[in-house]
Amino acid sequence: MDFAPDEDAQAIREGVRAACRDFPDDYWRACDVEHRFPWDFYAAMAAGGWIGIAIPERYGGGGRGITEASIVLEEVAASGAAMNGCSAIHLSIFGMNPVVKYGSDAMREAYLPRVASGELHVAFGVTEPDSGSDTTALTTRARRVGDHYLVRGQKVWTSKAQDCEKVLLLVRTTPREDCARRTDGLTLLLADLQRPEVDIRPIPKVGRNAVASCEVRYDDLPVPVADRVGEEGEGFRYLLDGLNPERILIAAEALGIGHVAVRRAVAYARGREVFGRPIGQHQGIAFPLAEAHMRLRAAELAVREASWRYDAGLPCGEQANTAKFLAAEAGHFAADRAMQTHGGFGYAREYDVDRYWVESRLMKIAPISQEMVLNHIAEHVLGLPRSY
Repeated sequence: MDFAPDEDAQAIREGVRAACRDFPDDYWRACDVEHRFPWDFYAAMAAGGWIGIAIPERYGGGGRGITEASIVLEEVAASGAAMNGCSAIHLSIFGMNPVVKYGSDAMREAYLPRVASGELHVAFGVTEPDSGSDTTALTTRARRVGDHYLVRGQKVWTSKAQDCEKVLLLVRTTPREDCARRTDGLTLLLADLQRPEVDIRPIPKVGRNAVASCEVRYDDLPVPVADRVGEEGEGFRYLLDGLNPERILIAAEALGIGHVAVRRAVAYARGREVFGRPIGQHQGIAFPLAEAHMRLRAAELAVREASWRYDAGLPCGEQANTAKFLAAEAGHFAADRAMQTHGGFGYAREYDVDRYWVESRLMKIAPISQEMVLNHIAEHVLGLPRSY
């Protein structure tokens, strides 16, 4: 790895920062309070080519890697948009990776250019009420009838479902009891969302309310076999290929939230005077912010190594999970110290650190909990017995 200044990376950062300047704090505050999807922001990012940055050039994208995509999302978060901004474009940037790698030529030609342009919104439907992290226990079924499947079941925490045309949907096509391995018999479909056979209901939640998280019920939704990603029964394998880049991108978003939290806290600590001096002059304020900065720097090294390995085609499961764990911890620590620095004003919406605190807390839970990351490292890196 080369730590010399990267002109290309800096150009990406500056371009994203320029696009985000048109969307100040009051924009994101209003979107969150009003539960309003940030369509203007989404359109601006699409027009700048940022949404399609990781889609191959032949399909209208930028043809760049996860490293560049992670820089885009880090800068979006660091602009003050935090998770509301990142989640609006996150799935469009990486979510169609299974189609890029395993979809038919016809699927790629039909859908990828529309995703790259921002025209096509795609959600991701995996989690279910009773399966959670145990993905192989999902019960949403798809039975084949001629040249299409009929999907029946329920998903939860499907981000943007009410705003998306399509959903990448993981379903069971072979009963679990008939499979040699529990990971067999799962299939990935690119299904329509806005149909009468689909019932979408937003889940009331603590934060990140500009982007809805939804419960979605499927009642014999027809999906053409032509919109199956890859082979029937191989969906779990295709899903695994997308987990590492997702964790890397989430880690980059956590870094961005941490950076904006520290920036706001430092500015407040310089300007706020109590007992005749700026509060930042006191070590009780200064030292935690210095620690937050160092934690973010350390986590950033883990993120950069993970994205570099992924883009180089090297194994990166350990690195991607480590980056997600460390960045989520560092991002929330920074947001928590920003809240503490602001004191009572940290609870006032006008200072925005409340959003950073709530949204950074989410990153310790989703898309994988810190405990499941520890399980992965303990079993697959340290060689300890499986604990679950």
